[in-house]
Amino acid sequence: MNQPRDDRIDRRAFVQGLLRACPEALVISGLGSPSYDLFAAGDRPENFYLWGAMGGAAAMGLGLALAQPARRVVVLTGDGEQLMGLGTLATIAAQQPANLSIVVLDNGHFGETGMQRSHTSLGTSLATVARGCGFGEIMEIRDLNALPALAAQVRQRKACLLAQVFVRAEALARALPPRDGVHLKNRFRAALGLETF
Repeated sequence: MNQPRDDRIDRRAFVQGLLRACPEALVISGLGSPSYDLFAAGDRPENFYLWGAMGGAAAMGLGLALAQPARRVVVLTGDGEQLMGLGTLATIAAQQPANLSIVVLDNGHFGETGMQRSHTSLGTSLATVARGCGFGEIMEIRDLNALPALAAQVRQRKACLLAQVFVRAEALARALPPRDGVHLKNRFRAALGLETF
């Protein structure tokens, strides 16, 4: 296993800061560490933790953004998961939902399967892929000081956004959100003012 790089961003501090800056956002989190990070930042009805759907967070975020055009939608995902869903980036860019922000917490590793190096450690740039797909806004974030600029982009909703955030490759204590899918669905629907069942 590679040693963590100290010059990268603390992922938990970054996620907590983003949520504080965008408290009204609907947030979909991908499998594993992004869900742990989101829960550690503060559980709330507007968080939807996507359990067991590797590669599906961005697609779910797209559907939510199209269904709720007046709301800001943030997808928190990892590099490994987003690499599994590259085609979704093309679909998002074709739809251009200005209220959708994809935030990739990129530690360059597959954190849930043993910290093997991911393709982003081997030369793949998700920011470049998103640019090629036609995303309206691209950010590559290597410093926590860039957080206010990202939060401003999320709030402005000018164009669909992909932010590749370079975080430390470190094993943090798991902060496990609820796993009851019916409970998560119903409280998320209630937060949207929709009927629960």
